[in-house]
Amino acid sequence: MRTHTLPSPTRVRNLGILAHVDAGKTTVTERFLYLTGATHKQGEVHDGTTVTDFDPQERDRGITIFAAAVSCDWDGHRVNLIDTPGHVDFSDEVERALRVLDGAVAVFDAVAGVEPQSETVWRQADRHGVPRIAFVNKLDRAGADLDTAVESIRTRLHTVPLVVQLPIGREDGFTGVVDLVRLRALVWDGDGGPYVEGPVPDDLLDEVRRRRRRLEETVAELHPTALEEFCERSALGEETLVSALRDLTRDGEAVVVLCGSAYRNRGIEPLLDAVVAYLPAPPDVPPVRGTLDGVTQERAADPDEPFTALVFKVNSTATGRMTFLRVYAGTLRKGDTVLDATARRTERVGRILRVQADRNTEVDEARAGDIVAVVGPKAARAGATLCAPGAPLVLEPPSTADPVVSVAVEARRSLDTDRLATALARLTEEDPSLVVRTDPETGQTVLSGLGELHLEVAVEKIRRAHGLDVAVGRPQVAYRETVSRGVTGLLYRHVKQDGGSGQFAHVVIDVAPLEAETADGDFVFTSTVTGGRVPQEYVRAVEAGCRDALAEGPLGGHPVTGVRVTLTDGATHTKDSSEMAFRTAGRFALREALRASAMTLLEPVAEVTVTVPDSAVGAVLGDLAARRGRVSDSTARSGTAVVTATVPLAELFGYASRLRSRTQGRGTFTSRPTGYAPAPAASAG
Repeated sequence: MRTHTLPSPTRVRNLGILAHVDAGKTTVTERFLYLTGATHKQGEVHDGTTVTDFDPQERDRGITIFAAAVSCDWDGHRVNLIDTPGHVDFSDEVERALRVLDGAVAVFDAVAGVEPQSETVWRQADRHGVPRIAFVNKLDRAGADLDTAVESIRTRLHTVPLVVQLPIGREDGFTGVVDLVRLRALVWDGDGGPYVEGPVPDDLLDEVRRRRRRLEETVAELHPTALEEFCERSALGEETLVSALRDLTRDGEAVVVLCGSAYRNRGIEPLLDAVVAYLPAPPDVPPVRGTLDGVTQERAADPDEPFTALVFKVNSTATGRMTFLRVYAGTLRKGDTVLDATARRTERVGRILRVQADRNTEVDEARAGDIVAVVGPKAARAGATLCAPGAPLVLEPPSTADPVVSVAVEARRSLDTDRLATALARLTEEDPSLVVRTDPETGQTVLSGLGELHLEVAVEKIRRAHGLDVAVGRPQVAYRETVSRGVTGLLYRHVKQDGGSGQFAHVVIDVAPLEAETADGDFVFTSTVTGGRVPQEYVRAVEAGCRDALAEGPLGGHPVTGVRVTLTDGATHTKDSSEMAFRTAGRFALREALRASAMTLLEPVAEVTVTVPDSAVGAVLGDLAARRGRVSDSTARSGTAVVTATVPLAELFGYASRLRSRTQGRGTFTSRPTGYAPAPAASAG
């Protein structure tokens, strides 16, 4: 079946569902699809019947692993929705999704409030400037409390929550909400049917008036037009309040908070209404920016502009290769030839698909604001820009996190070695945060990723999708080296004469630890050379040579980080000096300087949040101490304890099974990388 009617870009919403693992993201997505008529049966995570968690591993593990795109229609608007993973090991999937979204719904557990991965995805959305609304889920659970969850949003996410609903009933007795904007009660019956609208219950009238007043005062403090009306009338009308909430959401100055229970089908329709009312359409966000030959250009979300799209996901299926696009400008039609501006090659679009997770509907065209999949491009990678051949433009690709964990992989049968290489190549094409390399010393194939579960899923995908029997080594973490005490005045002369033009470069450098994090991350190069003793083009060559030297440190050949290098003096030769000579001098000078410096080995560390019964706290604290963990916080919460600690990543391998055994299966934990810290007994001078 083909759909020919495409909505105007102003009636499109591109949003993601963001949350900590198990907060209910996928259930919210399933309810969206059911209520909008996109599906005719409600899928459940625990039954393995959800639309978006369609991969066998997702159904086996009960978590979202791969970002899944779906489309549905609500109140005359097309909603393109991406259900993102909540586990930290798959945060790169979230990063790629956020790059192409205009808005997001952040889902929070009404019992736990803001959890560690909630903070991580919130910060990711901050970096991309993605407007959000919040949905406090699971209000039907024992211990659920909207006010406590909202306070955690305020204090931990440093935003202004604007609560627009009041729950009717608590925990098991939660039956509906009062809409504080339109001052009406919405009550759902027990069988998951539509809500019944009615007046505010008498016993809640005073509380509703108090909360509406607080909402108006907070909005007036933040919004000039609302303040003007509030000063004149000492109140805000519904139209002014809705308009101000929309502006504050889209500007990122506040976050509208709704509540409900997705599992029980309560609160979903108002959430869909809020998506349409408050989150931006493609024309509401600034025009996308790209570069062409170093010149920045903008393209507006207009179907008549030159076609411009960003590839954010590639998926190889049994029926071929699907390339997922966000169309920022112009119109794409079936059969069009487009330019991959990143790789400078042309590709032909054979089919355009409106995606429904693992199902899809073929359409004839996609316009500005759309999120679609196309079949036809053979080589476009995630992050590539596809555009009209006559109007090339390169958009900024999504950033990719550096791998922190590696495993050696090999086929158990030598006959399967080539098939394994093909499978690994396909894996890295689909997931750019996976890196494959060959260890120069052992000759082993090494697969690197963002965590133990990330690699476990990748290896299992090779086994299932390609039918390969693969042997996997013990995980290894990615170490770094840094300078703890530097050197000054290190002189290096690079002189080479072997007939014809020679090479001559004379440099003097200082090396010191980089105390504060800088915009460049972990390396700063400066020059204090005066009098033109080293021309500027040679200074840049010395910097390039120093960057080359950072690839391998003296302790164990690990990358070097946190270094400040200053070029203090140098000399040139009229004939034999060149940029290549000074680059070589810079490389060898820094290598010598690092060997002469006091160096420290750094290991990746993670913040771990462990939730265990009170009776198991002692055993868990002892185990964390044995793993070199430093406890930073411990709080009690209704019969359970929540312990937060910083633990070396290498010590977390196998921790899940150890925790289960120490807590009779009742303990859970989450972790998120927090950077690097000195490894014990690893300094060299």
